[in-house]
Amino acid sequence: MTPMAHDSPPARLPAPSRTRTWAVVAAACTGQFLVVLDVSVVNVALPSMRTDLGLSGPGLQWVVNAYSIAFAGFMLLGGRAADIYGRKRMFMTGLGLFTAASLAGGFAQEGWQLLAARAAQGLGAAVLSPATLTLLTAAVPEGPARTRAIGTWMAVGAGGGAAGGLVGGVLTDALSWRWVLLINVPIGALVLAGAAVWLAEGRAGDRRRVDLLGAVLVTAGLATTAYGIVQTEAAGWSDAGTLVPLLGGLALLGVFVLVEATAAAPLMPLRVLGVRAVSAANVSMLLLGSATFGMWYFMTVYAQNVLGYTPLQAGFALVPSSAAVFVGAKAAPRIMARTGAKPLAVAGVLVAASGFGWQCTMGEHGSYLTAVCLPGMLMMAGSGLASTPLASLATSGAAPGDAGLVSGLINTSRTMGGALGLAVLSTVAAARTAGSGAAGEITAGYALAFRTSAVVLVAGAVMMLLWLPGHPGRRGAGAAGVPGRKPADEPVAGTNGATTTDGTAGKTAERA
Repeated sequence: MTPMAHDSPPARLPAPSRTRTWAVVAAACTGQFLVVLDVSVVNVALPSMRTDLGLSGPGLQWVVNAYSIAFAGFMLLGGRAADIYGRKRMFMTGLGLFTAASLAGGFAQEGWQLLAARAAQGLGAAVLSPATLTLLTAAVPEGPARTRAIGTWMAVGAGGGAAGGLVGGVLTDALSWRWVLLINVPIGALVLAGAAVWLAEGRAGDRRRVDLLGAVLVTAGLATTAYGIVQTEAAGWSDAGTLVPLLGGLALLGVFVLVEATAAAPLMPLRVLGVRAVSAANVSMLLLGSATFGMWYFMTVYAQNVLGYTPLQAGFALVPSSAAVFVGAKAAPRIMARTGAKPLAVAGVLVAASGFGWQCTMGEHGSYLTAVCLPGMLMMAGSGLASTPLASLATSGAAPGDAGLVSGLINTSRTMGGALGLAVLSTVAAARTAGSGAAGEITAGYALAFRTSAVVLVAGAVMMLLWLPGHPGRRGAGAAGVPGRKPADEPVAGTNGATTTDGTAGKTAERA
């Protein structure tokens, strides 16, 4: 035992270690950008896909849904696989499948080939996305550096979703719809080559077999629930085509919880949800995603169908909003070091709510500055500010052996929240519009959707005030990835995954 080891100033990482660390961050952020980008990048290209491949209306909808359902349904399994089989291995497996599926989709000659490729992309994304956050949190010690890295990861991921319309419009207009998929191939190949050289294998948990029954139940439950959610847009909430998969999916998830409570090596130990930071941050992320994800859809359609913008103009019109979410997420770590995670998350949600409140005053003859640009920037800046502390709270609240699981869980919460929110808000807008194609009625429907989002965000802020752990984030008090020691009564992960009641083991692990 070395006396006073925890009081010594931490040694600077040698240059090669710093280079490797930020290579890991770059690889993780690029992977996350790709998987989030592909949620929305195909939207602008859908009419061209329909013309070229002869897709029906429902078939066209499934170009988007096949990806999102596979992504949401398999993500929890992908997160646990990173813990068991290795972060690097799962990162490269997911990215390899995603890249190969992008190539297949880009060369699809029939509609079914494109749909199969999109589902395979979603499966690859579900394996890749949790591994990106797990790699990042394993490579960067808890403290200011990790908080900045998570902020970068959140900003790049949010930027991917925000850039989808613009990237899709540019590629479709300049080349063809095929390039919204083919663009992933050279990027994916480059990152794979870099990952093979720079990433070191790591496995936080014990090597054991996957809980197969739990994996089947949770994947089937999430996928079936997601299927029911996306059916609401076409069939409504009371149709059997919506209710049967929704209720069936919820039943499967209920059975999953029962199985996990008794399994010897569960896919998702229920004790993880017993950690206040994990459960509260995930519910908060689900609400944030449900309220904000639909913004891109409604703003793009409003700009084109009401204000008369072309697809490319609509993409460029949302560039300030894209920049705002990136700036908000990048600024969050510095603000969080002064305010703490909880106050910043609540403040970010309220900033976003003010933007949604402004946007619901939109009119059919609105100007770009006041009907698109400024409220869009508020909405997305608030989302960026809130996402980083929520992700930090969720990942710092887990044991080392559950890092991949918690990464998958926070991504699942955001993705499922977005899918659920878009379905609900689309139904709200459609109910107000009542089938009318008049610009005024369409605008009124979208305004009601934005008003609903504002209410959800305000309610979410109240819930976060009551539920999120209130650890301070100033220097000298560390929680949720913020510099300093943890409170004396909170366990800290040690070098071997055990816990202690003081910060000594955690600091030793950070130096290692």
